[in-house]
Amino acid sequence: MKKLAVLFCLSLGWTSIGFAATTKPVGDAAAGKNQSVACGACHGADGNSASPFPKLAGQGEKYLYKQLQDIRDDLRVVPTMAGQLVGKTDQDLADIAAYFSSQERSGGHTDPQLLELGAKIYRAGVPDRKVAACIACHSPTGKGNAPAGFPALAGQHAQYVADQLRAYRKGYDDPAGRTNDGEAMIMRTTASGLSDKEIEAVSSYVAGLK
Repeated sequence: MKKLAVLFCLSLGWTSIGFAATTKPVGDAAAGKNQSVACGACHGADGNSASPFPKLAGQGEKYLYKQLQDIRDDLRVVPTMAGQLVGKTDQDLADIAAYFSSQERSGGHTDPQLLELGAKIYRAGVPDRKVAACIACHSPTGKGNAPAGFPALAGQHAQYVADQLRAYRKGYDDPAGRTNDGEAMIMRTTASGLSDKEIEAVSSYVAGLK
């Protein structure tokens, strides 16, 4: 029943659930550039990282801010981020989010052998397993829904996307997985219905979106 309710909300375009709950201070991109110097070691000075670290460039401020808060507050465990945000205020995090959001994201590539399956899942989901179409929250072009807090996926590293989908899939039943998608469990519900091959395909597909 919970899965059906989530899919129904998505079909109506109710994007105010899940990632959208956090209210953020107004970010200052110039201040964020100074705050983000250490971030560049993994994420690139402009937020265009080398895989497997996520690209932050061009990501919605609201989404970035929430993830930074969750990592700082131990609501999302990322071993490579351990200690990186200690002592950062909400304003610091908002500034960092504003800086990376203002940068242009570099492109990526889709494996031609995975294109058909990846496109099918992204555009239509997997109805017989109640997997919602990714376009419902992330838009047909992968630009996301910044005001609602749903992340941009276009150009993101395929390996990173796949790792996050597997973490969400684990989090559906096991709190040791990724669980910071809100009480509606949008991503955990979606990922729980995907096979390894489907995760690989849809992750490769979004990497090539422009």
